[in-house]
Amino acid sequence: MEFRVSVIWSVCLIVSFFSPQIRGEASGSLIFVDSSSHQFLRGRSSNHEQPSLFLQDVSAAVPVLLGFAPPSTLSAASSSKLNEVLSPNPFKRPRAVFLLEVNGINGFGTIAHDSPTFSNSFWGKNSDKVDIQLSDESDVFVVSLDNQLEDWTDKEISDFSSLIGGSYAPDALVPLNGVLSVPLAKGATVNFHMSEKAVRMFVLDLMSLMRNVRRAIQLHDDLSQSTKSPAELLTGCFNGLKVLKEQYETENIAEHGVELLYTTLSKIVSSLQEAYEGQIVGIIYCHVATTQELEKKFDVIFTPRHTARWLAETSALNATLPEVVLVRRTLAWVTGIILLVSTLMGICYLLNMPLTRDTLLYSNVKLD
Repeated sequence: MEFRVSVIWSVCLIVSFFSPQIRGEASGSLIFVDSSSHQFLRGRSSNHEQPSLFLQDVSAAVPVLLGFAPPSTLSAASSSKLNEVLSPNPFKRPRAVFLLEVNGINGFGTIAHDSPTFSNSFWGKNSDKVDIQLSDESDVFVVSLDNQLEDWTDKEISDFSSLIGGSYAPDALVPLNGVLSVPLAKGATVNFHMSEKAVRMFVLDLMSLMRNVRRAIQLHDDLSQSTKSPAELLTGCFNGLKVLKEQYETENIAEHGVELLYTTLSKIVSSLQEAYEGQIVGIIYCHVATTQELEKKFDVIFTPRHTARWLAETSALNATLPEVVLVRRTLAWVTGIILLVSTLMGICYLLNMPLTRDTLLYSNVKLD
């Protein structure tokens, strides 16, 4: 009996371990963040089953949200999925997308369960690299959020801690070696010791992401002042959490890092919504990749625009030939005579038009 119970328990563990594969090779989760003041996505009830999307579906959704046509290679199944996610109104597009890849987790789980901002999630399938096909570069402004900065100061870390509602105690001897204290959602406070290399890399990656977002907002303000404002795509990949989880796999510090990332992303989304006045949609792809798969899953490529072709004569017509001149003069004289005769007849009928009956000019007026 004990052997039978142990076998059943082992089977349950195997099933739970391979559950992503059972869901159709689900490799992560996709979170669509809709506008706070506009509705660019279809609403979905909380009790609705979490559907699955291929990364190719996401790469097709990005140009649609930017106001362009989807790629011609889009299949009927993918088109049906996009119709379930995106708003059907083609004239209501945000023309700005915040696309971020988060490596190290398959989703925020219960942290974002009660959050209306991050509740619109889907299973992400197919971890192969995909291309986002956009039109000419003059119509789309792509901003990279992957610029890693190294010239940080304790003052900037303190400003970052204040922004997320925490505090920072710097080390008097070694810079960037203090303790970052961040309050959690449950009321507790967690301390991130910057003296540890993995923790420092994680926090500085978060700060780089926030600084790159602020730079993108400044560029958006400059573009909004121009006569022609192009669509904007903000794209980046965050790998700091993967480094933290590999270093502290069995400790709570990695779990607290997920909560800090969630808090930071909430601040980023709020700032983007405010700067873009609600005309932006966020897409966050969470997945766990190996060291060999750390490159970005989404690659932006520009397809050349097809130029219009005009019809042209294969050989120019010689207008000096006697036959051509005769035909053109004959047509001109005949047309002129017909117009002259028609004008004279019209004037004659107008001058002799009776006033006691309906006429062409006064068909709705009768004179008694």
